Amino acid sequence: MTGGGTVGKALDVLDRVAGFGRPVRFSEVLAQSDFPKPTLYRLLQTLTNQDMLVYDPDRQTYSPGIRLLRLAHAAWEQSTLALIARPHIDALSAAVGETVHLAQLDHAQVIYIDKRNANNPVQMFSQAGKVGPAYCTGVGKVMLAFADPARIDAVIAQQSFHRFTSTTLTDSRSLRAELTAIRARGYGFDREEHEPGIICIAMPIRTDTGRVLGAISVTSTTGRTDLAGLESYVPILSDTAAAIAKDARNWSFPEHIGAPMGS
Repeated sequence: MTGGGTVGKALDVLDRVAGFGRPVRFSEVLAQSDFPKPTLYRLLQTLTNQDMLVYDPDRQTYSPGIRLLRLAHAAWEQSTLALIARPHIDALSAAVGETVHLAQLDHAQVIYIDKRNANNPVQMFSQAGKVGPAYCTGVGKVMLAFADPARIDAVIAQQSFHRFTSTTLTDSRSLRAELTAIRARGYGFDREEHEPGIICIAMPIRTDTGRVLGAISVTSTTGRTDLAGLESYVPILSDTAAAIAKDARNWSFPEHIGAPMGS
């Protein structure tokens, strides 16, 4: 059960409701909760009274509230690379014409904090604000590759290693070998590891001292290009990552972003 007293319990409930990705009934939250029915009901009522959740009496469902949206917007502006990186992401997107992602690590997962669609968009998992696995995404692997050894160990220990496709890395040994290769060349790939037909090349965004702030990627499909074609973007990806890092030099990011636990 979540610690942190009443606040921790309320945040756990908020996470669960938001995690459904749709309006959710009390019975559905209860089925996934460790809390007794009266406790869960009380927490949901408190969150609703504080506008963190909204209750629809007709459908009898809960969904994230407007206050949560305001807080999320403030976090996006103040606690991520998004605003600093925006002009650089725009320029990269215009230059390559493919999907561009900006991501950071949040505990053991990747959070996509910005995205630019390709000239001919393709439906894919990633969206700004969405969370994905670190071990089978290009951005996740490059951020992990350049983390300090203790952080790498902590993050790998929390990976599920679920097989999404035939090329997904499914154990810590193969992931560590991949991270070594990424460190040697300075960038990484997603070889259809998370979604069939989706490939990417990713580059870490690092400070002068080597601390990882995030990652950027150019993503395409196997029907449009191949890994060699994506590799031609290495120079512009490198320049873009360096420009973002330079602009972020005097910006203070919360320590949990990129700490042990964004193709």
